[in-house]
This record gives sequence, structure tokens and C-alpha cells, in this order.
Amino acid sequence: MESAIGHSPAASAASSTAPCAMPCAAPASGEPYLLTPGPLTTALSTRQAMLRDWGSWDGDFRAMTAQLRASLLEMAGDSAGDYDCVPLQGSGSYCVEAMLGSLLPRDGHALVLANGAYGKRIATTLGYLGRACTVLDKGDYLPPRGAEVERMLDADRRITHVVAVHCETSSGILNPLEEIAAATAKKGRKLLIDSMSAFGAVPLDVREIACEAFVSSANKCIEGVPGFGFVIARKRALQQAKGCSHSLALDVYDQWDVMNRTGQWRFTPPTHTVAAFLEALRLHQLEGGQPGRLARYSNNRDVLVAGMQELGFEPLLNARWRSPIIVTFFSPAHPSFEFARFYELMKEQGFIIYPGKLTVVDSFRIGCIGQVDEHVMRRVVQACARSLQTMGVEHAAPPAAALEERKALAQAA
Repeated sequence: MESAIGHSPAASAASSTAPCAMPCAAPASGEPYLLTPGPLTTALSTRQAMLRDWGSWDGDFRAMTAQLRASLLEMAGDSAGDYDCVPLQGSGSYCVEAMLGSLLPRDGHALVLANGAYGKRIATTLGYLGRACTVLDKGDYLPPRGAEVERMLDADRRITHVVAVHCETSSGILNPLEEIAAATAKKGRKLLIDSMSAFGAVPLDVREIACEAFVSSANKCIEGVPGFGFVIARKRALQQAKGCSHSLALDVYDQWDVMNRTGQWRFTPPTHTVAAFLEALRLHQLEGGQPGRLARYSNNRDVLVAGMQELGFEPLLNARWRSPIIVTFFSPAHPSFEFARFYELMKEQGFIIYPGKLTVVDSFRIGCIGQVDEHVMRRVVQACARSLQTMGVEHAAPPAAALEERKALAQAA
């Protein structure tokens, strides 16, 4: 099936010269690289696609919305037509809340699989929504496993849904979605997935992962800009969601119904972001789609980790659970290391990194996604070395206790 990407009105707004899908030089205008899990460094042509204004009710923009939805369903593997795509204005957390509030019935009960900040945020969101939930909290180092899910579903028949985070970017864990989905289906429950930071690079094919719905965002692995996310859900689940939502703006059923009847968004759409996303989709396909993007991100991660380990840094996670999205590193034990100073030194050299989000150890994170390649990652390592030298940190080894804890947990897993 030939994709329509690149043939929309939005494509003509970008540069007439097709850009390289792989980054080769620094971002435009000397901007720093965003080594974060989204927003991230985007292609110049993606930004150029936003230079035209669009009428939100105009036929051209309706066609752009239809193309966006069809392209994402194709990426999700919906060959049978059982699912539909519902884009929603706002950040990823808006879309997660919309999915939970619309597709989890008010009398439902969720098992939330948490091993970081975003799993915990799901539990917090369910509390705001007045939905019952049970939390399996695995801490910062380990993923939830299918056998654990099975045991918890056997022990509590009240549970109707399992909610999982595909890639927990607070630590960088790539959770074993296949076994979680298999366990959930085996026990006759429904699976909702937060694939914010994974979809588009890490495989998520609805023909292989039995799920009721999943959500992702424009500004993650597809490398668009912030402004909207999307829910990909079974049509049956969308039909059953009528009247379930706690919110007018976050009602996935109503957004779906209006889009299918009119081709329009219910409320003012992020027109420029949609135009940029269509260009990002074109570049995604040009790179080889999901497999091509996964290969680049995985190589970015491997080059980064190898270089950082030569400096003495150690990643939080063992390689088995380390995602290609973002890597968390222990902060050095050296008394002269201070993250705030390290951050500013990295920024001065053109790299914006992320602080850690862990509860038990000091850490920081470096993203592997966006328009960056292995050459950029080598420059990142060089910048880290210079920053350490400036700070007077001779070696970046973490506290011995942190490594011992990681080793013990790995053996327990």
C-alpha cells in the first residue's frame, strides 16, 4: 500500500528540497541539541512546515487531519480496521487522562503497573477521576513481569483493566509489553497503554499486542513538535465510551464522533503542529519507518553508553531493560560534581540534558531520540569529558552502594 505522506497540502509548505532523514550537522541557527525525551531536536523541514497558516474548518486542513489519522493507524498495524485514531489537543498527559477518563468505566478498577514517575502519575490521575485502582510499584530499577500481573489478576476479580507504561522515561526502562499484554488477555482483562515515548520507534503492533487502546504524542519518536497527542483505540471501546468521560474537552468519544461526522476537531486545533507532524511522518517513512528509527536510536544509545562508561559513568539499568529512548546515569560520587554546574557546562557546549527523576539515588538523563545520530552522541561524550575536567572531577564513578544495589536487584529479577 502506497502511503499518502508527502502529498498533502502541508508538504508543499516545506522546502522543495527533500531533506536528509538523518541528522548530519548542528540544528539551525546554532540552537542546542535537546537530549530529552520530547520536546526534542526536530528537522529543519519539520519546522518550516509551520510557516503557513491554515483554516481549521477548511477542506485542506480536514484532509490533513484525515491523512494524519490514516497514517498513524497504518503505523499501528491496524490492517483489519478494528481501531480508530483520535487526535487530541494538549500534551501527552492530557491524552493519558482522556484515555483513562473515557475508556475506563466509572465503576471500573485499574491495575496500574508503575516503575517510575509516569506510572505513578497514572495512579494520581485515576484518583482525581474517582476511578478505583491498585498499584504494582516496582521501584526505579525493575519492570513489571507477566507472571506478576497474572497473580494479581487472579487475586482480585474486581480489576477490569491493566494500565502499563511502555517506556518509563524517568529511569529509561523499556517494559516487557508483550508478556504484560499476554497475561492481561489470558485473564480476560483489558489493557490500556501509555506509549508516549515509545510509539514510532519501539514496535507496537495491534495485531501482536492485544490492547484496548494506547496513547502517544506528536513530539516523541515521530519527531514532530508539541501541541497534540492521539488515542488509538478499538472502535468497539470508543462506541462504549459514550457518556463515560468526566470532562468535555477530554471526551475521546465525542472527539471521535465529531471527527468522523465532520472531519473537524471539536475545538480549535493546533494547525501548525499538525502541518509539522505530517512532514515528520514523511521523514519517518523515509528513514524506514519504525524499524529504521529503532535502529538509529538503538545505535545512539549504544554509542553513548560505551563512551560514558569510558569516562567512568555507569547507567542505572542493566542492558536487558535499557530502552533506546533515554539513558539514566548515576551521578558521580566525586565531591566536586554538582549537577546544576554540569548542566550549564553542557548547555554552553550545545547540549541540553535532563535531571534525574529517581527517588533513591542522584542521577541525570541523556535522551537518544530526535534528529541526532552516532556522531552527535560522540560529541556529547566529549562535552561530558570537558565538563568534568572544568569541574575538577577526575573520575565519574558512582557511589559503590548504588552499584551494589543495582547488582542485587538484577540478580533478584
